[in-house]
Amino acid sequence: MKELIFDRLVYSCAFEKVRGMEEFIPEHFLGFQLAGETHAFYAGTSTIIPENSIVLVRKNQLIRTTKYPSKSGSYKFVSITLDKEVLQKYALENRIRAAARYEGSQKLIFEPDDFLRSYFLSLAPYINKTKEATPRLAELKIREAVELLLQCNPDFHTILFDFSDPFKVDLAEFMNEHYMFNIPVESLAKLTGRSLSAFKRDFTRVFNAPPKQWLLNRRLDEAHYLIKYKRQKPVDFYLDLGFENLSHFYYAFKHRFGQTSSEVRAYGPATDQRHP
Repeated sequence: MKELIFDRLVYSCAFEKVRGMEEFIPEHFLGFQLAGETHAFYAGTSTIIPENSIVLVRKNQLIRTTKYPSKSGSYKFVSITLDKEVLQKYALENRIRAAARYEGSQKLIFEPDDFLRSYFLSLAPYINKTKEATPRLAELKIREAVELLLQCNPDFHTILFDFSDPFKVDLAEFMNEHYMFNIPVESLAKLTGRSLSAFKRDFTRVFNAPPKQWLLNRRLDEAHYLIKYKRQKPVDFYLDLGFENLSHFYYAFKHRFGQTSSEVRAYGPATDQRHP
């Protein structure tokens, strides 16, 4: 269960393993893992957000999550969005300017101090619906989170108060790290620091194919490798490669390789020839 408590506060609760939706994160958010674990794939790598830890996820990220309940049987995660409008007002009032872009780790997971732990516990009345948050109160809670983050680590100001647009990144490197995310081309363009038209133009120049065609072929090539050399079944990985359903996968696979996935798996070698 994922519930929007108020405009920028989200509470997730589950009692069994749940695969979350792939998401494009347009704004920074701060989250607290109350119970269980979140297994996340973002910034090109997999990571685990353990129980009783805080994560600061930077804006303009692609993220895929799987939620695992704790031994007690529950999964609980609460997050608050640190949106651009509130951060800009805060920066203006406090005369803050990010001196440079943040160049550190994308995975910002840390243990909460007493102040941050108490902050998230203070959100319980809104989660339990015993108190209603007005827009002004919601903004105050975001400001409080910002104050506590800066108190915890002053270097976070280079993340929170960087209001520049995403800069142009290496297209080949980015796409080979993120091809498995099933998101609109428009979001991919923004994440690579390009307009949609510039993204399509640069993409065709780099890959000699339009984005949708290249993405399909790249996913199918990876699927062929997993089936032939890793002996995996499509049902175990098709979602991880960005396919929406098995029927589409089976049709596209047969069309590209002239064989069904079962035929490839039955007659393929058991040794991995990609990594000798």
